[in-house]
Amino acid sequence: MTSTPGNTDDDESKPRTFILASRASKLAQIQTNFVRDALQAAFPSLSFDTSFMSTEGDKNQSQALYLLGGKALWTKELEVALKDGTVDMLIHCLKDVPTILPDGCEIGAILEREDPVDSLVVKQGLPYKNLEDLPDGSVIGTSSVRRVAQLRRTFPKLQFMDVRGNLNTRLAKLDAPEGPFTALILAKAGLVRLGMGDRITDNLDAPVLYHAVSQGALAVEIRSGDSQVRELCEALTHSETQWKCLAERAMLRKLEGGCSVPVGVVTSLIRVESGQTGLKSGLLQITGCVTSIDGSSHVQDTLAETVQNPEEAEQLGTKLATLLIDNGAGAILEDVSRDRAKRANEAKEK
Repeated sequence: MTSTPGNTDDDESKPRTFILASRASKLAQIQTNFVRDALQAAFPSLSFDTSFMSTEGDKNQSQALYLLGGKALWTKELEVALKDGTVDMLIHCLKDVPTILPDGCEIGAILEREDPVDSLVVKQGLPYKNLEDLPDGSVIGTSSVRRVAQLRRTFPKLQFMDVRGNLNTRLAKLDAPEGPFTALILAKAGLVRLGMGDRITDNLDAPVLYHAVSQGALAVEIRSGDSQVRELCEALTHSETQWKCLAERAMLRKLEGGCSVPVGVVTSLIRVESGQTGLKSGLLQITGCVTSIDGSSHVQDTLAETVQNPEEAEQLGTKLATLLIDNGAGAILEDVSRDRAKRANEAKEK
């Protein structure tokens, strides 16, 4: 007899309540509640609850992300709670998840991706409709060195300034009458999930701006040995998104890049064939780029192959990273590391 995930033969009287956890921001709570509702709909006889906590990345709102280090800023405290059994699933924006997870943790599900592009949001009351309209010297707010590096190539007369905080905070800084910002660049997916899609002035698709690895996708991180939770996560995974994001993450892993490196990507999966057991094959095309901080150097390559499983998708991403490194991306990333170390030391001395 097949039992429902969450119940065991030894403990039928006390069905397990599965705890989903995430950061405490409004966006993170919306995303976690979305995943909880999807699980509840798929498994109506089971019990799901949520828990929210602040991470180091949430607490440090003063330093630029570029200087703070890798993606673990957003996940470390949550992973402690996951590994000690306090919670059962962590809900992340996949772009914030390190490409190498701690021992005992794994990605259990990758949900269907929202549009991964970045969007331009212009200060309320200004008439500009796109980046080309902005006057020389306009100040663009973004916490992403990737966005700054790429846009400096095409828009060298714009100015860029770091802006931190949740989306509401950043929009308030943008719209402040005496504030320095003409516009912000934000991930479209976050604005849409918060119901703020009406603030989008223009979408910045490639080749104007290549988005971050896994941008727009939600992921569920679980304990490696938790077979019950792994089975639940199978109901959430969107295979096409999974294959694309795994390829992107494999590329980034090989490049050894964190969330504050100028690595961009765009990926497509076409000619998809599906069977009774799900996705069987598809033509996966992935374009990756690495750009120097000042925008003066840019390495970009594209690969496309028919893949038949997640492992082959990852292999394609790794292959692209090797090609990028051979064509000069490695030297750019070494310069980025030296620049970050220099700026971090200067910040400590102030």
